[in-house]
Amino acid sequence: MSAGEAKPETERASAQEGFLGSLHRLAKTLLAVLHTRLELFTTEVEEEIHHAAAILLWAAVALFFGGLFVLMLAVTVLIVFWDEHRVLAASLITATFLLTALVTGLVARARLRAKPRFLAASIEELKRDREALERLRP
Repeated sequence: MSAGEAKPETERASAQEGFLGSLHRLAKTLLAVLHTRLELFTTEVEEEIHHAAAILLWAAVALFFGGLFVLMLAVTVLIVFWDEHRVLAASLITATFLLTALVTGLVARARLRAKPRFLAASIEELKRDREALERLRP
């Protein structure tokens, strides 16, 4: 009696341990995948912040010195043409400022549109994970 009953109970216990072991391994794998994706996400965010800060700093420095240059150039042109064509010189300087503002605005807009999508690598990895899980489904 005990030999006949012990075998099914042992098989049941082994099957239950196997199922729990599989569940445990699945949970560990899912946690590892989640951990990897979270690390990738935080790395991308940090890189984006550093990249944006560096661009803003260099843009501010360039704008400052570019503004000084343009101001001094405008003053120089006005001084040179003060006696003969001061209105023409002032008009040309103003038109040049306007044209420069338009061109740089268009360049900035083009660069913003060409920038890669935020968190593109994380989104792509999650998409691959989802596709891999869908292939495993019966």
